[in-house]
Amino acid sequence: MSYALITGASSGIGRHYAAQMAGRGYDIIAVSNQPVELESTAQELRSAYGVRVHCIDIDLATSDAALTIFNRCNSEGWRVDVLICNAGMLLFSTLVNTDPQRLATIINLHCTTTTLLCRYFADSMKQQGGGKILIMSSSTAWLPYPTISHYAATKAYLKSFGSSLWYELHRSGVSVTVVFPGAVDTPLYKLSDKLRRRFVQLGVMMRPEAIAKRGVRAMMRGRRRVTPGLFTKFVVVVCALLPARVLDIFLLLPPIKRLLQRI
Repeated sequence: MSYALITGASSGIGRHYAAQMAGRGYDIIAVSNQPVELESTAQELRSAYGVRVHCIDIDLATSDAALTIFNRCNSEGWRVDVLICNAGMLLFSTLVNTDPQRLATIINLHCTTTTLLCRYFADSMKQQGGGKILIMSSSTAWLPYPTISHYAATKAYLKSFGSSLWYELHRSGVSVTVVFPGAVDTPLYKLSDKLRRRFVQLGVMMRPEAIAKRGVRAMMRGRRRVTPGLFTKFVVVVCALLPARVLDIFLLLPPIKRLLQRI
């Protein structure tokens, strides 16, 4: 049996990743630390797609999470052909106002666990003759982002890690795709529903299902990276081309500072 393992599968983009893979005929290993939502996702996938769904309830920010997941898959005989490292945490706060333990949690969740999951499963995939890995980075990996400096830094790590891993696994049969989404339509932003809907219409924000669909499509085609949405592509290109000094001036403009403080 061929399984797709998705971290953060209980909600948001991860839930849609699970649906995308189930729709392609993959059995699912759904991983999250939200057991009620996880089981709800599993029941929904079984009913809609008739696939097998196994749930692993685990805190992905713990140091041994990746090894625990890998050992569980081996002991159960679940062959993982697709690994989607999606789990994430976003907290709007300046560094000095952020609880140190929350910082450690975000770093462990985004960097440590993702790296170790790729380490264990990439090796298995090579021995199996192939596989696919998808890593969720962010458009914030390409630019300074006040109020989420810690988050943006972890996403920059994933950008570099995923790109380098692609080279290491090139011609091994294992593909690596890094996804760079922009703002996602979610209540996490302190914006009115009306303004969020407007941002979606303008392409400033994207719905989670659209991001998951484009991420999976890119992964199945073996693409190295994908930046969903024209607006996000534009922002990434502009930030890459602008001199650092010009970008600094822009970020220090009072309207921009007020906007960042608002969200």
